[in-house]
Amino acid sequence: MTTKHLSSGSSCPPLEDGVMRVYSMKYCPYAQRTHLVLAAKNIKHEVVYVNLKNKPEWLFEKNSLGKVPVLQINEHCLFESLITCDYLDEVYPEPPLYPAQPLKKAQDRMFIELWSQISAALLKLYFSKKDEQIMKKSCDDIKSGLDVFETELTKRGTKFFGGDTPGMLDYMIWPWAERLPMVEMIARNNGVLTQDRFPKMLPWMVDMMEDNAVKTVYLPPEAHLKFLTTLDPDNSRLRSFL
Repeated sequence: MTTKHLSSGSSCPPLEDGVMRVYSMKYCPYAQRTHLVLAAKNIKHEVVYVNLKNKPEWLFEKNSLGKVPVLQINEHCLFESLITCDYLDEVYPEPPLYPAQPLKKAQDRMFIELWSQISAALLKLYFSKKDEQIMKKSCDDIKSGLDVFETELTKRGTKFFGGDTPGMLDYMIWPWAERLPMVEMIARNNGVLTQDRFPKMLPWMVDMMEDNAVKTVYLPPEAHLKFLTTLDPDNSRLRSFL
């Protein structure tokens, strides 16, 4: 595993036959999805980190979009986080992360798509700077999005969306849930994570933190916030929270 993020002008490290490799970026929530599934299934692999602000030319040979994650198996490359995770779940069936019933599997995929409303609101909040109106609207959108998952988890009556242990739905939404405490730091008086509104989702977050796969990829909110300041160095509001 490379310890630094490779940039333009670098050479792609040689890949040994039969070794699975993930091209990633440490703070990318989409890449984190793939890492979570690899960890949950204890799949042997290596990681090459890339600098997404100064992308190495060879990354476009792996993914013409120049994005991560990219999963490489010999000469074959797969990209898009959900595609890589579904592939891993099919090729490495233990432990299964999707329900066995096709209808329930489709429902889990539906909720994975619904989570994109929350991730979009998070992105707007990160870079709202001092616009209080955008900040409040983003927080309201996050809470409305979380309401859907609060209702669904209550309906399922289980510890995780996947049952007694995390499933694919749990892992696919976790990277952004991990960043929600950072939202509390940024939003201040807008109170996103309240016990009275989310009596199921808050314990879910605590339980997810105890999962071994989550522990392998977890970063604290301060680390995520520090990374955000590198994307928007002129954002004095973000820097004030460090």
